[in-house]
Amino acid sequence: MTVKQVTVLGSTGSIGVSTLDVLSRHPDRFAVYALSANRSVDALYQQCQVHQPRYAVMACDASARELAEKLAGSGSETEVLAGAEGLTEIAAADPVDAVMAAIVGATGLEPTLAAARAGKTVLLANKEALVMAGHLFMAAIADSGATLLPIDSEHNAIFQCLPAAADGRGVGTTGVAKILLTASGGPFREWNVEDIRAATPDQACAHPNWSMGRKISVDSATLMNKGLELVEACWLFDVSSDFVEVVVHPQSIIHSMVQYVDGSVLAQLGNPDMRTPIAHALGWPERIASGVSELDIIEVSKLDFETPDTSRFPCLELAREAVRRGGTAMAVMNAANEEAVAAFLDGRQGFMDIPRVIESVMSRADSPEPTSLDVVKQADEQARILAREVMGGR
Repeated sequence: MTVKQVTVLGSTGSIGVSTLDVLSRHPDRFAVYALSANRSVDALYQQCQVHQPRYAVMACDASARELAEKLAGSGSETEVLAGAEGLTEIAAADPVDAVMAAIVGATGLEPTLAAARAGKTVLLANKEALVMAGHLFMAAIADSGATLLPIDSEHNAIFQCLPAAADGRGVGTTGVAKILLTASGGPFREWNVEDIRAATPDQACAHPNWSMGRKISVDSATLMNKGLELVEACWLFDVSSDFVEVVVHPQSIIHSMVQYVDGSVLAQLGNPDMRTPIAHALGWPERIASGVSELDIIEVSKLDFETPDTSRFPCLELAREAVRRGGTAMAVMNAANEEAVAAFLDGRQGFMDIPRVIESVMSRADSPEPTSLDVVKQADEQARILAREVMGGR
């Protein structure tokens, strides 16, 4: 069996850590080619000691120098690179077979796009590649012959429930009536508007089912995470936003469903553990062990479903509106959201200011067609400037 070389972009985050856990369970199948982190020097150092990658990348030169010194002192042969160029290099390197794209935010766009252009198997956990530059990214996948496998538990579930494509590659939508994208509802699902308005960052990050980073946890609390996933689903499966229905499912046991024209509904179920979709994508089209415990249906007992309340959680409709507008509207929405969430986490604005900022920026920003990555970057930067203006320069 040929050992596949894997690059993990964002290896110290929750997805990256889960990926390394799955990889370590299959040393006969996978080897770690490269790892990357933003500022977590100590965490990446420990990962390098365990997995012995050929390369490690830090976001800035200072962190890279610190990591290089620590690794050299331990006798490690891992070579340390820095910045955007380093990320692009480890994503597109010839020996690499698969790239786990798990860098959160716009920073992950360019290395993920580089992996797609290089024809790699792209395990996509970075939402921004599709939200910001879906047209460019999907064109790169098609042009290079790369394989795209979704890692978000919802999109991975949809991927598993859709029929095989006519050409035998990936999936299609023949006979499908609609996609049912499930949402946990987040920590504020049962809160009233007044309490939500006064919510603190720690409360917003206390997700009832999933262990995630702070930014994505806030997105889950606002339902923007589901809005971003709606955008992703449209690009991944080549459907309109009207084809995707969001359903709140508090238990997070059914990760998403596909409804067919004959009345059938196929669902993918499992314990809420990201190692399941990661293992599915790493092993695809085979199945490999993930380390996740078996789902006990009897213990689960019941499964509940609700319609999302967009009056309390308007971010979901803002995302749907961005899809309808097209162009760079989705990149604009994403940038405004990143700025607004950062301000909330820093205590510079309230929780309900997040959708207010996004809506204001979307109403003011241009949305040209994303004909190049430069156009996308310009739209992103314009939206960030507008967001800071809306927030009073805070």
